[in-house]
Amino acid sequence: MKLPEIVKLKNLKGKRILLRVDFNVPIKDGTVIDDFRIQKVLPVIRFLKENGAKTIILSHLGREKSDTLLPVSERLESEMEHVFVEDFQSEKGKLALSSLKDGEMALIQNLRKWDGEKNGDKSFAKSLASLGDIFVNEAFAVSHRKDASVYALPELLPAYFGPLFIEEVENLSSAFKEHHPFLFILGGAKFETKMPLIEKYLDLADTVFVGGALANTFFKLRGYEIGTSLVDETTPSMEHLLKNEKLILPADVIVDGPSGRIVRSFDAVLPMEKISDDGPKTISMIKEYIGKAKFILWNGPLGNYEAGFDEATLAVATALAGSEARVVLGGGDTVAAIEKLKITKDTIFVSTGGGAMLDFLAKGTLPGIDAVTKKEK
Repeated sequence: MKLPEIVKLKNLKGKRILLRVDFNVPIKDGTVIDDFRIQKVLPVIRFLKENGAKTIILSHLGREKSDTLLPVSERLESEMEHVFVEDFQSEKGKLALSSLKDGEMALIQNLRKWDGEKNGDKSFAKSLASLGDIFVNEAFAVSHRKDASVYALPELLPAYFGPLFIEEVENLSSAFKEHHPFLFILGGAKFETKMPLIEKYLDLADTVFVGGALANTFFKLRGYEIGTSLVDETTPSMEHLLKNEKLILPADVIVDGPSGRIVRSFDAVLPMEKISDDGPKTISMIKEYIGKAKFILWNGPLGNYEAGFDEATLAVATALAGSEARVVLGGGDTVAAIEKLKITKDTIFVSTGGGAMLDFLAKGTLPGIDAVTKKEK
């Protein structure tokens, strides 16, 4: 997939660049507690600054109109000076943006403050487009949505992608190429978005390991007791997949119940117990597959990570750090495990996308990409 890249443009001096990023970061007590996504877009911001562009940064935060990007602005200020614009449609906001000099930048308040953003409203997109000369999408993680700043805005201006976006597409596209043995590890609990991937990657990969809450559905289909475990009751029947020899499920699990945390065989769970993590035999099994693989794709934790059931997830992350395979991974808790262990390795690519990663893997494109490529055609 060949996409137009902003870094290949020359003569950006004085150009007004609308840079869509993903600053939807966790905030606690008014302070950013994880700046992973901020750090990932600093290269394109510096590139625009060094080339004399007037950069106007666009992002959303949270789901409520009251959610503010002010803590993000304060964190960003430690990296580079900028103006924080509370309302780009007000006279004060318009003046601040029109006063930007070459190499200067501004951050506009949470776009979800305006209904038009989430609704994909074209008139709202036009109001944003009036602020710039060029649109740059560096927000891969939100490009699976048809928000105004992602889908409608690039239709109104010359549109390009930032280096992080290009890097995301190139690395995730590796999953469609011939890399064998290819191991796909899928965990988490988002049944609706993840179940379709299982069927697709049973064709593409050599082994598909399904763990986390996703595995509970397969255990139930096989007639095993799953107790009070989280299970999907809505997705189409996946029974035909059980016959596929590439599909691997946990050999044992950690349950939480009246007797506390106990390791049990997958077929020995009691009615009052809840499957909360994959067990030690399963971890050993996954490690064996990791040791043989040349390409590994991983999305989703193997246990209830947020509730403290992180042993299997951290064990897999550690095994990947020692693997010689090319690894592509993403998803909030998956990334959290990598960051917790402070794993940095050239052969491991950490995607900023969760839902966007899953959609791209399923469809090979995203609305944010289509908005630009369809216009070019």
